[in-house]
Order: sequence, then C-alpha cells, then structure tokens
Amino acid sequence: MTDGTTLVVPSSLVREAEDKREATRKIGYVARAAAIYRVERILVFPDREAEGRWGGTFVRTVLAYAATPPYLRKAVWDQRDELRYAGVLPPMRVSPRTGSEGESSESREGIVTEVGPDDRVRVNCGLQHPISLLVPPSMAVEEGERVTVRVSSREPVRARLVDEDPSGFTVEACGDIKEALARENAGVCIGTSRHGEEFTRSRLADIAPRYRDGATVVFGSPGRGLPEIMGVSPDDLPVEPDSNGFDLWLNTVPNQGSEVVRTEEAVFATLAPLALRD
Repeated sequence: MTDGTTLVVPSSLVREAEDKREATRKIGYVARAAAIYRVERILVFPDREAEGRWGGTFVRTVLAYAATPPYLRKAVWDQRDELRYAGVLPPMRVSPRTGSEGESSESREGIVTEVGPDDRVRVNCGLQHPISLLVPPSMAVEEGERVTVRVSSREPVRARLVDEDPSGFTVEACGDIKEALARENAGVCIGTSRHGEEFTRSRLADIAPRYRDGATVVFGSPGRGLPEIMGVSPDDLPVEPDSNGFDLWLNTVPNQGSEVVRTEEAVFATLAPLALRD
C-alpha cells in the first residue's frame, strides 16, 4: 500500500530571500500549499552548495512549526531564533477528520504530558486542561509524544486516544533525493522541471489516478533546478521511466512568462491540477 502525497524540497528553498522575515514567509507558502492539498509529509533534502544564510534546520523548523496546531505551539516549541518571524506564517486551518460517532466528533492532535499507572496518560489537546485518557492495547505512548485524540463532546469532555495519524503533514529530513524516491511506499515519483514533459490536459487524465494512489513530488530551487541538483543534463529531458529513480519528469508551468518560477510557486502550480477529480 502506498502513502499519500510526499513533497520533497531542498534545504536551499529560501536562498534568495532578502531577510529572515521573507524567508519565513516563503516557507509559509509551501506549508500552506501542503495543508490545502492534503500533503502527508514534507521531506527536506540537503542542497548545501546553494543554501545561503538559511539551511535545512531553518527550513525544517519553520515547516514543522507551521504544521503544529496553534493550541500546541507553546507546549511543543520553545523560543527559537528560527521562529523569530513565525507571526508572518499564514494560518494552516487544517480540517479535522470527522469520526463515526456523530457530526460533533473530531480528531485533534495532542501531546502526552504525563504517563501514569493503569495504562492512562494525560494529554494536552487544546482543551481547557490536559485530560486523562486510557491507552488502547494497540498503542504504546511516551511522554512528549504527539498523538491523535477523538473528541465527541467538550462539555462534559468525552474523548479517547485513537491509533491514527493526526490531520495535516509531518516534516522530516532525508539524506538525499534518491533516499526519498527509494522509500517503500513512495508511489509514483515525479520530478518537476521546466525541461520536463509539458503537463497537458490529456496527460492529466493519465497521471491523476496514479497520483491519488500515492506520490512523491520533488522540487528544485530557483538557483539550481532539479536536473542540475541531480546531475542530469536538461538536454536529456524528458527521460524514460525509472531514470534517476523518477517515473515522470513534468513541466507543470508550460510556457512560463517569468524566467524563474520560485519553488513555492511551483508547489501550488503542480499540486492544483493533480488534485482535480474526474
């Protein structure tokens, strides 16, 4: 079984930002796209030759902060220099999953604040106080772990731990692009480049069903496109399937009117058509 959508972006994502505020804002656009199009994870690969002042740690920290529900940010994140301008991040407003217990039931992300006896834990999930919950036999949790809580009532509080991933996306580092593509559940692997195959309506009909079954979509940076990062000559694109680990190389902004499409712009331009339904 494949996972959902994984975005793979370079540590040089914000190389051309003039200052940390602008760098934070650019990362926020990527996070916002991930939230809108229900991306499950973002992997950040090292592109140290082109990083500039803000590298992978900065990019991952800001992305992970953006992915954290507002009611948990104070508990999860200390004051960090990378988050100095976190106030410019757009709100994610990730839609909670609705459970089978009724319309008022929702899934909320929580953080375990205390592990107690009798298979019970205290969890901060953004309600007035941390709540005591029984740990299901299928789960093993530790203090500080982020979990999913199904809330069926707030007054009085009725909730339970569930063994499922929270809504929204996770953020991880990866060693390189090949590592991201070699994941067991990577799905269809798509490289984005202005030198790739033009993404047309007819190709969308072929690609969209494969994408919905799970996909890994890789982006370059404005300073260095993905072919250059991968050591692939643009003259060799589009390439045959499985070349350099990709199933497809796509130009998702054909006939672009600007010499450079920024990574955060390319993310929106790529995910929007792929998310279209039949």
